[in-house]
Amino acid sequence: MISFTATERDAVYKTIYARRDIRRFRHDPIPEDILERLIQAAHHAPSVGFSQPWDLIVVREDETKTEIAEIADRAIAAAREGYEEPRRSDFAALKLEGIRESPINICVTCDPTRGAPHVLGRSSMQRTDVYSTCLAVQNLWLAARAEGVGVGWVSVLYPYEVQEVLGIPPHVKPVAYLCLGYPEDGFPDEPVLQQEGWRERLAVEELVHDEQWEGDRSHNDDA
Repeated sequence: MISFTATERDAVYKTIYARRDIRRFRHDPIPEDILERLIQAAHHAPSVGFSQPWDLIVVREDETKTEIAEIADRAIAAAREGYEEPRRSDFAALKLEGIRESPINICVTCDPTRGAPHVLGRSSMQRTDVYSTCLAVQNLWLAARAEGVGVGWVSVLYPYEVQEVLGIPPHVKPVAYLCLGYPEDGFPDEPVLQQEGWRERLAVEELVHDEQWEGDRSHNDDA
């Protein structure tokens, strides 16, 4: 049985609370031994039915990064048009990706056929393959924070175009496109979108329910 000292336990919580979505990176390379540890951490995530539906595509070449970044540029421009002023200008001021700047990009995919046709625990909740893949992303992210490596999840992309650029088989779905590198300005004390005034962290008391759902307590019923 593995047990943790108080110091080790506190380090886990410290890593969770200090994790940030990083968008600005130095060009310093990530040592291969550190990258290997991050990949191993991702691969040791829990998965429904021990299906391990993830694959990780490590991208180092500038040409490939540029192709992905151009997809992001178009997706970001389209997303910006969905906002009215002044929110549109606020959105435009945000840096939403660091694809070109980061030394390593990793695309994490989900193969829904792995272990098929019968994956234990997935018969009534088919999307648990994606949920499991997201746990691999979180494992990598937390391990990276402990190593002093920043991670940024680029969600403003067109998945099918990413699939084409990276040669991903049709049945395998891109879930996360991650930028990895050492943060240009260190790790901020609070999430960047909170710093920028985009959103505030919700109070946990509004999100925890006892026994049954008690209504949406995050909104004022008198409004």
